[in-house]
Amino acid sequence: MSQTSNTMPESAQNSQSALTAIQKYAENPSAFLALNADNQVFIGAAGELVAYREAGRFFIQFGGVFGPRDRQAAVLGEFRSHARERKRRIVGIQLQGADADLYARSGFTLNQVGSSYSVHLPEFTLRGSRFMKLRNKISRARRGGLEVHEVSFAEHRHSVEAIDSAWLRGKGKHVKEIEFLIGEIGGPVQEHRRLFLGTIDGRPMAYISYSPAYGSRPGWLHDLSRRLPDSPPGVMEAVNAAAVEAFSGEGAEWLHFGFTPFTGLDPSHEVTPCSRLTSKFLRLLAEKGEAIYPAASQLAYKEKWGPHLVLPEYLAFEGGASLRAVWHILRVTKSI
Repeated sequence: MSQTSNTMPESAQNSQSALTAIQKYAENPSAFLALNADNQVFIGAAGELVAYREAGRFFIQFGGVFGPRDRQAAVLGEFRSHARERKRRIVGIQLQGADADLYARSGFTLNQVGSSYSVHLPEFTLRGSRFMKLRNKISRARRGGLEVHEVSFAEHRHSVEAIDSAWLRGKGKHVKEIEFLIGEIGGPVQEHRRLFLGTIDGRPMAYISYSPAYGSRPGWLHDLSRRLPDSPPGVMEAVNAAAVEAFSGEGAEWLHFGFTPFTGLDPSHEVTPCSRLTSKFLRLLAEKGEAIYPAASQLAYKEKWGPHLVLPEYLAFEGGASLRAVWHILRVTKSI
């Protein structure tokens, strides 16, 4: 890991280096999630970023190497040395196509684990029969008195926390909030996010937090979203529609709905070398794993917006595929 300056704490220096790397080099639209507060960061010699969490004997790495293409292989090598020194193996998750190629060349075993979904805003419209149900849901929520405004988290923190608490209680006492593969609100990079809040008669009903997306498809990532269990139908759709209108008016190019595990799995997307056993296991989760991860409901919400781009995303195993590693990913995300 690169040396840090003595003029600020190492954690602050690393946080700033991580943010800079995301802004300069990230192609993955979910890259901002690498800055989640509980992630660990490995900073390469020239300021590149690898974000990860430790789980058992593994480093669960998020989203590939965020750095210039001609440095990524070297930084991956540095990170592998860092892992070996700590007797850990690397498992990458949410790698996109170019990342998968790099990891395959570096001796990793790859498997498609899901897909990401994106809408090209200049092409987007709610007109036409395809979106009739979506328009009706949005109209119903608005007729019910829903108002949507972009707000400051600092000024509406209590509203967000109240919605979060009610949302989690509504899921049942044994349900844990999924982490790592979704974003968060608050912390040192909150100023870069945007928050849209829906209210009825002044009562906060729902919110969606959007994170910036960089690279060749810049725009916003539809990230953390919550609503009250007793909120009327169409609330989330109406909040997102208001955000789409705002982003489009600003000339934003893309709204990314992000990654959904176990969706869009297709043998044609697999990268060599891949693990047939892991592929079968992931397909089993796709068919039977709704209790582990709510992929079907997430996919239904994303598809109703008519995504223009669907891209496969991958797992990468150092030293061969391992179902134990998949198990640790499910644990570190609190999916089980």
